[in-house]
Order: sequence, then C-alpha cells, then structure tokens
Amino acid sequence: MQEVTVKNSPALEIELSGEIDSKNAEEFEAEVLNAYAEKQGDITFDCENLQFIDSTTLGTFVKILKFVQKNGHTLRLVKTQPRIKKLFVICALDSLMEIRS
Repeated sequence: MQEVTVKNSPALEIELSGEIDSKNAEEFEAEVLNAYAEKQGDITFDCENLQFIDSTTLGTFVKILKFVQKNGHTLRLVKTQPRIKKLFVICALDSLMEIRS
C-alpha cells in the first residue's frame, strides 16, 4: 500500500511512503497528476519513507516525467533509499531526472 501526501509549499512537493507496485501504480499516477493539475510546477518526490517499487513504478515515473516536461517542468526524487535509487540508476533513469539520496 502506498501513501501520497502533497505538501503546501511554492513547489509541488509530494511525500511517498509504503510500496508502489503494479497493484497501485495507476492510482499513484492519478493522484500525482491530479495534484499537478491543481498546482503546476516542478515536482519533487520525497522518497524517505518509500519502501518498495517495481518495474511498473519505474515506468509510471517516466510517464509522469514526460507529462510534466510538456509544460516545461522537471521531476526530482530526494531522500531516496539506496536500494530504490539503484533501480533508477540501473535503468539509466538518473540521466532523465534528478535522483538524490
């Protein structure tokens, strides 16, 4: 189960927690895009409490990235757990978006 919390700040900051996988990736994408529709801007995902993602989730991040790039915005992940960051690096997604530990 995943939890998405949108912070009230000048940029769109989204805290992620739990697990995001093929079972809830569509729900995750919908929540993020709904938040983005209300407050367009660069998106920062706080991944400190994100415990697990799968390949479906990686694809979902790419879909979100492509969507926000159409409007000139970026996507970044911060406080990313080493095991999760490794998945992005292995798939070379760290060349498309900023990923920080």
